[in-house]
Amino acid sequence: MAQISVIVPVYKVEPYIHRCVDSILGQSFSDFELILVDDGSPDNCGVICDAYAQKDSRVHVIHQENGGLSLARNAGIDWMLVNSEAQWLTFVDSDDWIHPEMLERLLRAARQQKTLISVCAYAETSGGELPEADGRQEFWQAADFFVEHYVSAVIACGKLYHRSCFSQIRYPAGKLHEDEFVTYRLLFAAERIAFLPSPLYAYFVNPKGITKRTWSPKRLDAWEAYDAQIAFFEDRGDSELVKLCLKKYLWNAKGQLNQAKQSRSRSYYSLIQRKIRSLLRKIWRSGYRDLVAEYLKMEFDNLLAAPFIWKDNLKKKLGK
Repeated sequence: MAQISVIVPVYKVEPYIHRCVDSILGQSFSDFELILVDDGSPDNCGVICDAYAQKDSRVHVIHQENGGLSLARNAGIDWMLVNSEAQWLTFVDSDDWIHPEMLERLLRAARQQKTLISVCAYAETSGGELPEADGRQEFWQAADFFVEHYVSAVIACGKLYHRSCFSQIRYPAGKLHEDEFVTYRLLFAAERIAFLPSPLYAYFVNPKGITKRTWSPKRLDAWEAYDAQIAFFEDRGDSELVKLCLKKYLWNAKGQLNQAKQSRSRSYYSLIQRKIRSLLRKIWRSGYRDLVAEYLKMEFDNLLAAPFIWKDNLKKKLGK
């Protein structure tokens, strides 16, 4: 039986799916199974997935009605837990690809460091080659990794998980930013992780990808994820991580404000303004007043960079 299950949700990626699947089937470590979850893709992706399964016995295909990335990942997890004896699993997004030794190196690191999760760095790319990888391994406590490598700590991909990590946890249906609801919980449940600083995962900067589309209110799902993270770390009594999440929350809201303005979503622009004011009050009451000062200074500096008439008005209001 396979040692690793590789789960790939597939939806409208016909131009990229061959690159993704070929990078997986070409791994130096061959004792794996590939679970392709055709999430009701309207193009030829389903046919392409079936063709791979006919050529390679390691490939299994699940066809389902479109339900989004979370449900596609969950379908792969559920299939693996019921039908496979693989002790490890990993996720690859279908427009991304992986280094030829990613599976081998992640499995080796997890075993050598005796951890339930191993993580590799990733590289954003529009199609170029991944840089040369080295054999470095690092050992991290989950809390320290979350602080120092926040993005790597919240994305689902570029990680090898022991199957026990998903005995109780699944991705939330219908949510954007689904990774930010789940990955940190897995890391902190594992407590310790192995980390490979070399980028073994290629994150394709796809102009048509989910995170690159025109702003929509669904992006506000991130706020629910931040609320959950803050509650999680408050329960743990970790003020440093609460402060970090509040800062990420505030800066996310600021980014959402700019995007809503550009998309001319006036009602949401007003909503986000109210959220920012609410967050600033919450942060102030929580005692992280330096964070409020940092944000207000940034806003003040932005105003000072505006045309001189606005500077003069601002100075009058502030009594400068």
